[in-house]
Amino acid sequence: MSDLEQLERDLETKIIAAETLAALEDVRVSALGKKGVVSERMKTLGKMTPEERKEMGPALNGLKERVAAAIEAKREALEEAALDQRLASEKIDVTLPTRPEPKGKIHPVSQVMEEIAVIFAAMGFDIAEGPDIEDDFHNFTALNFPPDHPAREMHDTFFFEPKEDGSRMLLRTHTSPVQIRTMMSKKPPIRIIIPGRTFRCDSDQTHTPMFHQVEGLVVDRETHMGHLKGTLEAFAKAYFELDTVQTRFRPHFFPFTEPSAEMDIGYERIGNEIRIGQGEKWMEILGCGMVHPNVLANCGLDPDEYQGFAFGMGVDRLAMLKYGIPDLRDFFAADARWLEHYGFEAADQPNLATGLSR
Repeated sequence: MSDLEQLERDLETKIIAAETLAALEDVRVSALGKKGVVSERMKTLGKMTPEERKEMGPALNGLKERVAAAIEAKREALEEAALDQRLASEKIDVTLPTRPEPKGKIHPVSQVMEEIAVIFAAMGFDIAEGPDIEDDFHNFTALNFPPDHPAREMHDTFFFEPKEDGSRMLLRTHTSPVQIRTMMSKKPPIRIIIPGRTFRCDSDQTHTPMFHQVEGLVVDRETHMGHLKGTLEAFAKAYFELDTVQTRFRPHFFPFTEPSAEMDIGYERIGNEIRIGQGEKWMEILGCGMVHPNVLANCGLDPDEYQGFAFGMGVDRLAMLKYGIPDLRDFFAADARWLEHYGFEAADQPNLATGLSR
């Protein structure tokens, strides 16, 4: 057996053994590349005599063509096998039953949060957020709760263990600390709403240890109770999706506002149904007032130059009122059947153009 025959057999063996396109490419380069064994043999033709070239030229060219053809045939086979494998892995059995539709609903609290945000965003309010764990200054002192002030007893607070200096962190009892942080970090005009979780040690049909609030704050050089009343009445109409609502503001006390008020909305009960916007009964839905001068001063703002108003409302109770949910505790029961009944579809995105709710 000549050297060329042995070389051809060796290359055929390597081509047959190549199981991937990458391995086959390595065989091609080692045989037909610039420094491949066949290419190196072709370079020797220039040193041969005419009689030797006449014999070896056709033999080497024939070897080169046969090796190239074998490599190409192997390449086509590998590509066809790869395609078959891909088609087999990606095929779809159309006789199989269809996959069930995905399940899941938007929680009423999340939906109402979005509804409130959409309403106030249309009025030019920004959204502000802050930490759930607060210190005494931001949660009480800066909001005009002096040490040992009776107003502190209005909040059943979750305190952490005292630090070495005796101070204690706490779970915020309202989202009002974000008002303080905003006024201390940003110059007026300020117009924000603050959605978030709050925590108080209380639990019954209308109270839970963790609940959701949305507070609002407006601070500017010219702000008065008329602006506050107009803002909240516009909110009530948009939220309950009514053309007119009956509201009244009753004097109240909050340490951080002066004067302070609670806003009631007119309603009537027919059987188990509560109808907002009609009737002669009144229901309190939020607290509000003009920002106390002491609060402005605690935040580094001059009360003689700036004034503002603030308000706060319970998101969970607003959801109960609007969507007829009887027990606040069910909001946190993680019952899929409850969520299936009261939840919202993912596509039910609130907007003022087509209506807030479904």
